[in-house]
This record gives sequence, structure tokens and C-alpha cells, in this order.
Amino acid sequence: MGLFDKLVGWLGLKKEVNVLCLGLDNSGKTTIINKLKPSNAQVQDIVPTIGFSIEKFKTSSLSFTVFDMSGQGRYRNLWEHYYKEGQAIIFVIDSADKLRMVVAKEELDTLLNHP
Repeated sequence: MGLFDKLVGWLGLKKEVNVLCLGLDNSGKTTIINKLKPSNAQVQDIVPTIGFSIEKFKTSSLSFTVFDMSGQGRYRNLWEHYYKEGQAIIFVIDSADKLRMVVAKEELDTLLNHP
């Protein structure tokens, strides 16, 4: 987490950061969030996210609230309701899922074109 702490110092960011983690279902969003957490807070068993989950963790200088949003088709229209609260977005693409690469691109385009 040293990188996050250095960025806070250099950029003068606020101490609490809301992050949205988005992407298609089974793309690895929850796994990435788990790896960002301090090693003592990481979990071994990762299960698919239904709806969304909220993860909170701290580094020495930052407090993170990460919204792990489900990527299932029926939940994707809920993403836009959380854009205002987020200071950062992590968009996860499964490079091995060639069949749904076009769908991931369309969802990312929709996200980037949202007002």
C-alpha cells in the first residue's frame, strides 16, 4: 500500500476515498479488491457478488470504501446511481473472455459517456 500513501502525499488527496469496482460478471472484480486490502484483511474464499457489496479498509494514510458492483446484466443499470459518490473507478476486463469482449467495450463506452 506504499504507492497509495505516496500518491496521497504528492497530490494532497483527501483521506477518505470512495472507489467503484465495475466490470462484467466473473471478470475478477472481487479478487482485485481482495488483493488491494492489507494482507491481514484478505479473505481466502471468494464468492460471486450478488447486487453489490461494500468493502472498507485502511492504509496508513487513506481510508477506502470500495463498492463491488455485480456485473450481471440485470444489475448493470444500477452502476450509474453510484457514479457521483465515487472518486475513482476500477473497470475490470477479463482478457481470457474473448466472447464477451464486445460487451465489456460497450459497457465501458456507456460508463465513459455518462454525464
